[in-house]
Amino acid sequence: MDTLKRSYIDRNSLPEFFPTNSHTPLFWEQLGRTIATFGFLEEMLGKAIFAFTGMRKYDSQEIEGAYKAWLPKLEKALSDPLCNLADSFGKAVRDYHGSSTENVSELLESIKNAAIIRNVLCHGSWPVPDNDGKSLPLFVSRKQEVFETKIDIAFLCQVHDHVRDLACDVIDTVLQMGWQFPGGVGPGKTIWLRHR
Repeated sequence: MDTLKRSYIDRNSLPEFFPTNSHTPLFWEQLGRTIATFGFLEEMLGKAIFAFTGMRKYDSQEIEGAYKAWLPKLEKALSDPLCNLADSFGKAVRDYHGSSTENVSELLESIKNAAIIRNVLCHGSWPVPDNDGKSLPLFVSRKQEVFETKIDIAFLCQVHDHVRDLACDVIDTVLQMGWQFPGGVGPGKTIWLRHR
């Protein structure tokens, strides 16, 4: 009977920053900044949900039930993934009587499309880039769809700018109502007074 020779990776001989040593520091910086911008978008969606649900008017007999349902809504806004946050945001805007927000469906669609790229950026494995600095991340969606677009720094910058604009669009939905954005100090009617 043959005996298998066992082996192990010599960790002391790995290149510095392995397994991320094949890309430039600028690539990793831009990837990190782009992913962080998605986190900012998620935070803005949560605050917009807070604004629209907190400013909604209720009949006197609805107030107690609405108040009890509000905390679980806000808790979900802190933990939901991006697509679910977009759905909750859309519902909050549509349920608010007198919303001046136009094209909310298009905004939601754009956010959900961006979520696909977010998942690739966050969960993909990054092989060695080609001579042009482009890398095809290994990523397969839950629907077994294989991502097939090579990504470089310019691509990441474009995604970053698009997601930043989506976050600004979400903030604008609140500001256009004449409300101060939660956590901000700008113009508009204050939604929540923090007692110290």
